[in-house]
Amino acid sequence: MSDRVEKIRSVLQAALTPVRLDIGDDSAAHAGHAGAVQSGGGHFSAFIVAEAFAGKTLVQRHQMVYRALGEMMHTDIHALIIKALTPTESTSTQP
Repeated sequence: MSDRVEKIRSVLQAALTPVRLDIGDDSAAHAGHAGAVQSGGGHFSAFIVAEAFAGKTLVQRHQMVYRALGEMMHTDIHALIIKALTPTESTSTQP
């Protein structure tokens, strides 16, 4: 597992206290992508199940994730696919 994946996992774990957190590094599928080369960041996916998302819209949930990752969105991460659910929602939806 890459250092970036572990850093993303650590930051999201601390900020959102998820009951489930799966981070994928999809960078290899985008090798040579101009934007990623320029920014130096990778392509990642995050499946997050957290009570912190309760009562929040999809946009608000994504904003919570972006806010938690902060500067990493400008340095380590070029693209991020987010699936953000509450524990109740996750029982009927799996990745």
